[in-house]
Amino acid sequence: MADRAAELTAFLQQAGWGAAEHLHLAGDASDRRYTRLRLGAATAVLMDNPPGGVDDPVAFSAMARHLCGLGLSAPQVLAEDLPRGILLLEDLGDDLFARLIAAEPSREAVLYAAAVDVLVHLQSAPPPVGLPDLSAADLAQAAAFALDWYARAATGVGPDPRQFLDALTLVLRAHADGPRVLILRDFHAENLIWLPGRAGLARVGLLDFQLGQLGQPGYDLVSLLQDARRDVGPGTEAAMISRFVAVTGADPEAFAAQYAALGAQRALRILGVFVRLALVAGKPGYLPLIPRVWGQLQRNLAHPALADLRAVCDRLLPPPTPETLHRIRAACPPIPSR
Repeated sequence: MADRAAELTAFLQQAGWGAAEHLHLAGDASDRRYTRLRLGAATAVLMDNPPGGVDDPVAFSAMARHLCGLGLSAPQVLAEDLPRGILLLEDLGDDLFARLIAAEPSREAVLYAAAVDVLVHLQSAPPPVGLPDLSAADLAQAAAFALDWYARAATGVGPDPRQFLDALTLVLRAHADGPRVLILRDFHAENLIWLPGRAGLARVGLLDFQLGQLGQPGYDLVSLLQDARRDVGPGTEAAMISRFVAVTGADPEAFAAQYAALGAQRALRILGVFVRLALVAGKPGYLPLIPRVWGQLQRNLAHPALADLRAVCDRLLPPPTPETLHRIRAACPPIPSR
């Protein structure tokens, strides 16, 4: 840690921010750490992304520049030391969509409409070259986290994944395996910042996009509207789906099946990710979010196109009862790993 502190200090000195006041910012589910810097009237954000983690600072820097090049509001990269995983970023402020809507629920539809318009614009532009392009089988394997972590923690036994993988792969191939667009993957209310001083699409500030890849148009819309951390109003969800379909010209029935298939895949993966964060990273705070994700999964599985997958999930995945969640929590390490 002492060596890392020295690296950060040297970086800030070279960038002209050595005398800045440091203010802690809340982290996320990654290994990154954020610090707000204040130097006189100016502010910036220090991203500490140590090498060797899952998140690649090179990918963050490249995607930030791509998004800014499209006229969108990703943080400008002010200085960087990519080999050491240190970036100095523009400070977009604290007006997260989630925070604004919690204070004024009536703003939900307006803010979400702006976010949908950003998605449409983002997906209409050519994506950066060289991005990961996962197959339907790859996406199904990622969703098997639900078996590897959630089901195993809930029942004590890891189910045989073969029928699950076959069923989900077939659903994705049939309904969510068309032409690819750029998806940011974590496009939701805690990663979107309202910037009313800017115009048009630039009013939506973007965070946490370094895992961007090629995917289906509905994926980020699902991420936005089926948020693991907050309940989106049913009317807002329906209106935003209609807005997206109308602007993109998608077939409503086909898109509904795509939305359900991608929603199921995402909910299944998140179930496993949240349990893994609790059991491995010592973060049980994710466990109370599981019932919401479970409810989203059930709504997606109710689509007729997912009937076979629903049967498999009903057999392999127990519901997250209070007793089940208590049992998982009891297995968490008592001290966070970081």
